[in-house]
Amino acid sequence: MKSSLPFILLPFALGFTALAEENPPQPNVLFIAVDDLNDWIGCMKGHPQARTPNIDRLAERGMLFTNAHCAAPVCLASRTALFSGRYPDQTGVFSNWGKTKGKAPAKSWQMPLHFAASGYETLGAGKLYHSASPQFFDDYYDTENRWSPFTQEQARYIDAELPTKSSAKPRHLIQNGPGGRDWILPLNGLPSERNPDSNEGESFDWGPVDVADEEMGDTRVTQWATKKIEEKRAKPFFLGVGYYRPHIPLFAPQQDFDSLPPVEAIQLPASIPDDLDDIGEAGRKFALDPITAGTHKLVTDHDQWQEAVRAYLACITYVDRQIGSLVTALNASPHADNTWIILFSDHGWQLGEKQHWGKWTGWRASTRLPLIIVPPASFQAARGKVCAEAVSLMDLYPTLIEVCNLAEKKGVAGQSLVPLMKNPALETGRGVITAFDPGNHALSTRDWRYLRYHSGEEELYDIQADPHEWHNLAQDTAHQARLGELRTQLEEELKNIR
Repeated sequence: MKSSLPFILLPFALGFTALAEENPPQPNVLFIAVDDLNDWIGCMKGHPQARTPNIDRLAERGMLFTNAHCAAPVCLASRTALFSGRYPDQTGVFSNWGKTKGKAPAKSWQMPLHFAASGYETLGAGKLYHSASPQFFDDYYDTENRWSPFTQEQARYIDAELPTKSSAKPRHLIQNGPGGRDWILPLNGLPSERNPDSNEGESFDWGPVDVADEEMGDTRVTQWATKKIEEKRAKPFFLGVGYYRPHIPLFAPQQDFDSLPPVEAIQLPASIPDDLDDIGEAGRKFALDPITAGTHKLVTDHDQWQEAVRAYLACITYVDRQIGSLVTALNASPHADNTWIILFSDHGWQLGEKQHWGKWTGWRASTRLPLIIVPPASFQAARGKVCAEAVSLMDLYPTLIEVCNLAEKKGVAGQSLVPLMKNPALETGRGVITAFDPGNHALSTRDWRYLRYHSGEEELYDIQADPHEWHNLAQDTAHQARLGELRTQLEEELKNIR
């Protein structure tokens, strides 16, 4: 992008030459996607009670990017952009439904197909694309199930139960369900705000499920992927492993709840009561709309905030255990020394910050995500390092093209992260873009965040002084010069991708 070319061309050239010498021609790739995971992992210190020893060990082995952002803070739009190398402003895909100006990018753009055309065997399981996409993989096992350990059919209300769904005492009975016992949903007892007239199960739910790990969909994904790692292969592989948790409903095995402090000792995310007072009408609408989860008022009126936070942490603990099993299998395999491990989330998630639950906003808690890259044994520069430069999930496609020696793919957006893996202190001056619905954009730089809504409303935050984005400086006379700079930078970046 224009703003970063003076800083990055020379390191890019040097990084490519060094990497070509250090790595075998075609290393393997283990591509781990975790759904709706924010910075609540130990190595990012997003929540003091997070238990993620396996993810933390990956960060110690590779490079942790602490300022990584999605192209769009919602599943379909983020994953479409990531796998196609095209921004929402290029494809028109901004959401999971509606608010979409275009159609999905052509197959020819898809990352797995580019790997396949370069001699790779492409394998995938779980939630990688937003829905099952077997045409992009040689061998695809889809156990994606948002209701796990319940099936989607089990979670459906029968007609006789439907009137209770939005009442003070919702009640859906599952007879002889997981573990051979009867269950009453929702586990948290909250009425439905989003789908009160639909028989669909209510996903804004949380609680422990006393079942064996094998009844959880993400565990089955791990078991499948482990077998694939253990198999002998004639070709290098691209193995995508998509974990659904901690996506709602926040169901996790009882043991993962038991590993956390009791509910009364759970710490709530940092927030202030008047956080929405200095933002415009468009921003407040994004904050208070229950479209992606539920409302803050519903949670607090039912005294469930700590319960929900504990459930989210338990889901993270559970998925961390799955990642530990997966990486253990890789470490014991013949592929251990010649595999790039990429671990990322598709976007963040808010649990009451700015009175919002879910994603789909332009604030940092929704756009920022964990990104860890662990190189093969021959590439030592990135080990145990942390990079605070602004980067994007869009950078993964060009990075993998470079490190795996794939053919060039003209038109793929983003920038290779190799220069930053060589030198994490490199200052690029870059700003990365996140689109949240058409006409709404956030620009993230190393130190600042700028939000502009379709209405023209603006927000400006000094991330170093105000990491929670509590103080909107857009109207502050002392920051008008900075505001103007970021306006110009956003326009330049948008021109580059349109």
